[in-house]
Amino acid sequence: MNGRRAVRIPVLCLALLTAACTTQTSADPDARDARPPSAGASPTAENLPRGLSFRQSVRKLADGSPVRVSVLAVAPDAPVDVRTDHGGAVATTDTVRDLARRAQAVAAVNGTYFDTDSARYKGDPLGLYVSGGALLSEATNGRTALVLPGRGERARITELRSATYVTSSDGARAVVDGTGRVPGRIVGCGGVGGDRRTDTGALTGDPLPGRVCYDPDELVDFPAQWGASTPGADRDSVEAVVDAHGTVTAVRSPSGGTVPAGGRTLVGIGSAAGWLREHATPGRGLIVESRVTDPDGRQVELSGASVVGAGPALVRSGRVWINAAANGVSQGAVDSRSPRTVVGIRPDGTLLLVVFDGRRPGVSEGVSLTEAAGILVSLGAEDAINLDGGGSSTMVVGDKVRNSPSDAGDTDEERQRKVSNALVVVPRRITS
Repeated sequence: MNGRRAVRIPVLCLALLTAACTTQTSADPDARDARPPSAGASPTAENLPRGLSFRQSVRKLADGSPVRVSVLAVAPDAPVDVRTDHGGAVATTDTVRDLARRAQAVAAVNGTYFDTDSARYKGDPLGLYVSGGALLSEATNGRTALVLPGRGERARITELRSATYVTSSDGARAVVDGTGRVPGRIVGCGGVGGDRRTDTGALTGDPLPGRVCYDPDELVDFPAQWGASTPGADRDSVEAVVDAHGTVTAVRSPSGGTVPAGGRTLVGIGSAAGWLREHATPGRGLIVESRVTDPDGRQVELSGASVVGAGPALVRSGRVWINAAANGVSQGAVDSRSPRTVVGIRPDGTLLLVVFDGRRPGVSEGVSLTEAAGILVSLGAEDAINLDGGGSSTMVVGDKVRNSPSDAGDTDEERQRKVSNALVVVPRRITS
């Protein structure tokens, strides 16, 4: 996609490699790769809503290495909603189990990449993040994303871009460079206009995971869901405080302070600070509008939706299809084995939430992206995407951590890493 080369692997070859080396003991179509987990490790079917099934297996990869696979299948007619949840604040982190508890979810897995290197805002999602229909982090433009639309609509996986603008009541309009992040610091690059690599100074619009870009002239939006004080930028920065009605109530300079409940603030540095000084004076209105579009330019309906930007894609149209270059992912990252969290979608709309354990020599070695894609194909996925992995990979079902996270700790619960957000599976409330 996006004019970049994707890694294509013959499906038959991968299917044979994975199927021939898989431990199988169940005829259940949702558990065709599964064997019963150890006693007490899995909830019974009675504990899960209709249409949900949870299975675990240990597979043998092509070289004989074992990998433990946890699969939660969510049928399209299951009486649940699958959505994103970030706890009390976008800017902070929490464990997947605590995020599940807060959402009263029956199951959850970790979600987006996030800014673990940030001194104050470790929960800052890296790339597109939409929760409850609100855009809370801008896209790393062109990266692959999982779209969970409103109720009754099918999930899909595609490459997305976002664009946000602010319009003053005096008629002036400006581009908003980012949402909920430190102004001028673009982790993973792939932003809008004027971004430069910190290592070379070169202008770039490409996604570059692991790299940091900068822009001295930025306008960044902080919705109320940010949930923390806004960054204090340089002494010439300006911050417009906007109430729930879209009216500017105060202007701070330099920036840094609370976000009003139901409202937002906008922080400007460089030329964007000048725009706020001129057009965001107290009493004026500021309207912030965002659009998310797919590769064909079609607008994604955000009302009631959840969107997780991550990548790369793993499966498309039932075939292994890894668009690593388009997502800025190196071949080394494609080939290395790690714990992984991935999501697949079957042709009937069944959602597969899958976690591969790793970094446990002789027990569960993890998978490469190519191996993960092959296993997703064998599970019947028509499309699939890679989410955050490594120490973040966690699956909670029935209020218990069901996989073995790879961070330090004596128990699976203690090994949970605090993450930015999660995909949560929440039973629908019965209304009269």
